[in-house]
Amino acid sequence: MNIAITALVFLAMEGVAWMTHKYVMHGLLWHLHEDHHKKNPSSFFEKNDYFFLIFAIPGIIMLAAGLYTEAHRLFFGGLGITIYGMAYFFVHDIFIHQRFKVLRHTDNVYFRAIRRAHKMHHKHLGKEDGECFGMLFVPFKYFREAAAQKVKAN
Repeated sequence: MNIAITALVFLAMEGVAWMTHKYVMHGLLWHLHEDHHKKNPSSFFEKNDYFFLIFAIPGIIMLAAGLYTEAHRLFFGGLGITIYGMAYFFVHDIFIHQRFKVLRHTDNVYFRAIRRAHKMHHKHLGKEDGECFGMLFVPFKYFREAAAQKVKAN
């Protein structure tokens, strides 16, 4: 049951991230996200990095509540949020944006698809007319494109 809670919360976080990205980051809190859409960031850290803290707080609260109260299932919900945050960091910051110069080249269809979808998101420098707000689950057309490129390359 605990593994199921962790997995369900992890999967639900993609929806939370999508909605937050579309309606909060590209809406009310655009001033924090805007520097993430600039072509040449002025520093390693961006105002957009504050969203890491915003997303981490509920996970930390749930982990602590699950450990220190009788509501132990909250721990596994917090664990799902935390694991999603780790996946987001590795996929978005390390793999896609290359904040650390590792994982630069891949022939994996899934990774090529999410990189392409994110690139399409960043072609819009303003907060309007955005597309591809998800991170782990992107439209199937990007998987088809990545698979076709792999076949063409071989």
